[in-house]
Amino acid sequence: MRKIVGYFDGTDSTLLTGLVCAGYDTVPISNGFDNHGMHVRIINNENKVDLLIGYVHKIFAPEDSVQAGGVTYEDIFHVCRTFDIPLLLEVGADRQEAARNLFNEIPDVVEFVDPGEILEKAQAILEAR
Repeated sequence: MRKIVGYFDGTDSTLLTGLVCAGYDTVPISNGFDNHGMHVRIINNENKVDLLIGYVHKIFAPEDSVQAGGVTYEDIFHVCRTFDIPLLLEVGADRQEAARNLFNEIPDVVEFVDPGEILEKAQAILEAR
């Protein structure tokens, strides 16, 4: 069975094509605000993905967006922790510290990865699972 990579809206198409060409499937995941694919809150043991990929701005939502159907990063971190789903957040090396400072209690399953290294990192995680 092919492993599945869930991705938030705006994820680099070259990265997604590279993953498909390497033998992985990709499915869009919605942060609840953009309605881009399956809502992240409904991920469970039956439909979980093997890896999530996105940009920081897709999970770091304004507090009032939750009332409009969006989710908080805490919600997404909870899903990742509960179902042991690694989350790669694509952010340049020069901004990773600033990105980390946006979040409280970052789980071990979350990694900040430079765009030039994300395909290699994603494949390594998927091969190890």
